[in-house]
Amino acid sequence: MRWIAIFTDTPAMLAVRQQQGQAHLDFLARHKTEIQLAGGCRSEAGGDYIGGLWVMEVPNRARAVALIEQDPYFSSGARQYELRTWGKAFEGEMVVL
Repeated sequence: MRWIAIFTDTPAMLAVRQQQGQAHLDFLARHKTEIQLAGGCRSEAGGDYIGGLWVMEVPNRARAVALIEQDPYFSSGARQYELRTWGKAFEGEMVVL
C-alpha cells in the first residue's frame, strides 16, 4: 500500500538538520525499498527547509508510522507529520524524477 507523509518543521528543526543530517540520510538509505521517494520542502528556491515529503510503499499504516517515528529527524521533537494513503494516476506508467 502506498502512503505519503507530509512533514512540517518547527523553527528548532534548522539546528536538528545540522546535527542529525547524516543520520537522517543514512536512515533513508537503509529503508529505501520502503521509503521510495523523500525530500525537503521550502517556501521558495534557496530558502530554508520548512518540512518534507516521503512516498512509502509499505504493507500498512502501522509500518508507515514506525518508519516515520524511527527517523532521527522525527525523534528530535521538532517536526510533525500528516499521513495519507496515496494512489498514482496512470498506475502503469513509470515515473522518473
